[in-house]
Amino acid sequence: MLVLTPTAVAVVTNLTTAAGAEGAGLRISSGNTPPEGGLQVEITPGPAEQDQVLSARGARVFLDPDAASYLDDKVLDANIDDQGGPHFMLTGQNPDGDSPTA
Repeated sequence: MLVLTPTAVAVVTNLTTAAGAEGAGLRISSGNTPPEGGLQVEITPGPAEQDQVLSARGARVFLDPDAASYLDDKVLDANIDDQGGPHFMLTGQNPDGDSPTA
């Protein structure tokens, strides 16, 4: 299952709170991606019908089925750039399943 670092939780919480809709979350999907792969990330007011819903310390993340499968053994981290924009990064989980120290 996708693991969120404390920094990713804080960034997702800030983004979804700014969206102003209770129950909003960060949606990660693989829809309409080019053949070489890639994921789409957006803030949505709620999950799509088939989405897997993750809740981590108040942050909500919605994963479409293909993204959920791909992200099953990943860790989502985030940072904010100098202009205030969020950037998300994926890493592999440690062999014991714990997330890396953030």
